[in-house]
Amino acid sequence: MASSKVGSLGEYIREQRTRAKISLRQLADVSGISNPYLSQIERGLRKPSAEILQQIAKGLRISAEVLYVQAGILEDRETDTDVQAAVRSDPLLTERQKQVLLDIYGSFLKENEALGVPGPEEPHQPATTEKG
Repeated sequence: MASSKVGSLGEYIREQRTRAKISLRQLADVSGISNPYLSQIERGLRKPSAEILQQIAKGLRISAEVLYVQAGILEDRETDTDVQAAVRSDPLLTERQKQVLLDIYGSFLKENEALGVPGPEEPHQPATTEKG
């Protein structure tokens, strides 16, 4: 049922625009999309291309990937850790804030991996010393 997905995409874009405190006209101007077309997207009457979604994401200052997933163009990533799931589901954060937190968290995970610190799927093994 693609139409309900498109409708939810439009609602999602409207919600992000409202949170960013910008008008439909302002978003149309910064994203380079006509005001009527953007309005139709928000109302779920049009299914935007990936390129249009990228322009909207840029105008909203959020990740285009988020809109691609919302539109069904891109599959959601591998299973999130509890921290990632909590950040993504927090209604008090903007998409931009969520992305910044996830980027920082991801950099910590990569740093730990480089240092040999066990990840969430690898339980910590205490160091053993053999005496012979």
